[in-house]
Amino acid sequence: MHAAPLSVYQLVSDITRMGEWSPECHRSEWLDGATTAAVGARFRGHNRIGLIRWRRDAVITVADLGREFSFTTLNPKGREETSWRYQLRPVGEGTELTESYRFLWCSIASRIAELPLPRDKQLRRGIRETLERIKVVAERE
Repeated sequence: MHAAPLSVYQLVSDITRMGEWSPECHRSEWLDGATTAAVGARFRGHNRIGLIRWRRDAVITVADLGREFSFTTLNPKGREETSWRYQLRPVGEGTELTESYRFLWCSIASRIAELPLPRDKQLRRGIRETLERIKVVAERE
């Protein structure tokens, strides 16, 4: 995308803007008095797919200015569930942004509930949409 890595990083690490580009997370807020991305800072994401709604707390695991922003979602008991990672790489006068995830743990009940839903396919499609929307905003701002 035609935007500097630092500018793109500022977008992806501002969790209060996540609802602008994520097709699933429609709102996020900082927790415990945090106001910016820092390792150990926590936030809550409010998600929805159709009529299904849920929220997850998350903790920031990497906040490397202009290079990487990562966080891990936690289940209601505080167990790590999914690790999300945004990597930024300077390319010419722009930035290559990649988003990835890794399942760390999932309850048997969740696995059964997700059987009729191709969750991995949903997430990959959501990543494509998210990156496209971030690109539009990054190149506009």
